[in-house]
Amino acid sequence: MAAATASHGCTSPTAPRPPGGGKSLSLSYAVFQTTIDPILSSQGCDAGGDCHGGGIRGTLQLSPAGAKNTLFDFNAVALETNAYTPDSSLILRKPLALTAGGLPHSVKPFATTSDADFQAIRAWILAGVRP
Repeated sequence: MAAATASHGCTSPTAPRPPGGGKSLSLSYAVFQTTIDPILSSQGCDAGGDCHGGGIRGTLQLSPAGAKNTLFDFNAVALETNAYTPDSSLILRKPLALTAGGLPHSVKPFATTSDADFQAIRAWILAGVRP
């Protein structure tokens, strides 16, 4: 019986692909550190005050400026991205002006989708989408 199993060849199980093929997201931590995190910091996106500290304001919790934890912030922002429809990622739509297709958010640093910082975050997400 053991010989029969060996002749068929054993392989490790693999996760099945989602119906229709699906997509995955493999975001670059290095790009987050050098490009995305500085953008968030320059816009005041951290746990300072009652913004992004968890609590009642929303789901995106970031580390405070005085105790920066870039890996924590990377993981939190990654949850705000969408591999299937990258342009609908919350990290893009919430800080975008309502007139440009944004979602309700107390601060709107991006007036349009052509803003350089918006485009940098978008490019980071798009670079991470895998078929």
